[in-house]
Amino acid sequence: MCSRDCCSGPGGSNKGAATSCTEKKKSGIGNGEKIIPTPQSLLQNGGKIECFLTPEEVRAIRVLNEDTYPYEVIQEIADFITKGSGMRPKIGIICGSGLGSLAEIIQDPKIFEYEKIPNFPVSTVEGHAGKLVIGTLEGATVMAMQGRFHFYEGYPLAKCSMPVRVMKLCGVEYLFATNAAGGINPRYAVGDIMLMHDHVNMLGFAGNSPLQGPNDPRFGPRFPALVNSYNKELINKAIEIGKTMGIESNVHVGVYSCLGGPNYETIAELKALRMMGVDAVGMSTVHEVITARHCDMKVFAFSLITNKCATEYSDKKDEEANHEEVMAVAKNRQKACCELVARLVREIHSNAAS
Repeated sequence: MCSRDCCSGPGGSNKGAATSCTEKKKSGIGNGEKIIPTPQSLLQNGGKIECFLTPEEVRAIRVLNEDTYPYEVIQEIADFITKGSGMRPKIGIICGSGLGSLAEIIQDPKIFEYEKIPNFPVSTVEGHAGKLVIGTLEGATVMAMQGRFHFYEGYPLAKCSMPVRVMKLCGVEYLFATNAAGGINPRYAVGDIMLMHDHVNMLGFAGNSPLQGPNDPRFGPRFPALVNSYNKELINKAIEIGKTMGIESNVHVGVYSCLGGPNYETIAELKALRMMGVDAVGMSTVHEVITARHCDMKVFAFSLITNKCATEYSDKKDEEANHEEVMAVAKNRQKACCELVARLVREIHSNAAS
């Protein structure tokens, strides 16, 4: 097969037909680049490599090969969105697995498919529609991501959380991050909502951070503090809203942890997380929160508990986590999640107007 530079370099084609690149000259080899043998069946026309890629695949390769986004590129993305929508949102929402209906309650929506936004990644996971929706909700101008990007999809963390910086430059001051998570705390039941008041950054323990690399002070400081990452006022307001909704027994406040995925956790890992004080575990959100706090956004986040994590060894197959169960529970609880978000947005908007 051809190298990553074949279709993503300056000579790459985006016309959907066969994309060709000439083999590198001997003088260009020997700089440490890994050389991948090319099957003879792909060599045609005097040593050229024929790569049959669609325009979408070529674009995905180019975007995937970019590890970081400079300020100017993110500004271009933000300008594309604000000019295309004619709006500057104040609240940004990231919809977790199966929670895309949060974006469907937005009124007078302007919808941007990820693949049509310049320099934007694409979501590859079931339950993530891959659309950016901008409109009004409870009187406030909001933007919602129907689909996020995950580390296990092959994206670096800076790219996974890049849309948060786009939101910032679009005018967003509040980030609502939602996710589907496994409940480690034995008091949690499937369908419960855990309001996040802290997190354990396991990917950070391994040396991965969305803030790695040179720091641009136009976004935030080199060493941001995270001790108050989750806005206490919004957490308290969400607890009050839960009471008025009659779901106070299903609402908890707890600690979330993000693992790399895509595999679910082992029994030993879950036991270790519980000993660390973790109440729910997933594969997202933490790096988005870090990025949001880096650029001084107020953060509210919650996990929908879509399965109870098995913390004891058993041969029972039905105790194993699976994505189908996650999607089914999210679908059943989407009404409550939507109402919680809508009421909290109303509170923010009314307080700002008063």
